[in-house]
Amino acid sequence: MRYTVTWKPSVKQRLAEIWMTALDRSSITTAANTIDALLQVNPLDRGESRSGRVRILIELPLAVVYEVREDDRLVQVLSIRHVPARPR
Repeated sequence: MRYTVTWKPSVKQRLAEIWMTALDRSSITTAANTIDALLQVNPLDRGESRSGRVRILIELPLAVVYEVREDDRLVQVLSIRHVPARPR
């Protein structure tokens, strides 16, 4: 079964800020779209567990913290962080 994925308004705003300042905007867009797609199906099998219904998922160059509400078939993205590539 599919889940509905929502992003808190503050997270959407932060994603926009990350995208605007990114050197590689396409990688941000791709990661955000992949996160959306992954969380729509089996979100409890994605990422790593934190406390309660909260989990973290890393899809470089982004990392998100999200909450799963199984009864409502709802996933809410609570926070986002840019994880820039490390220089070699």
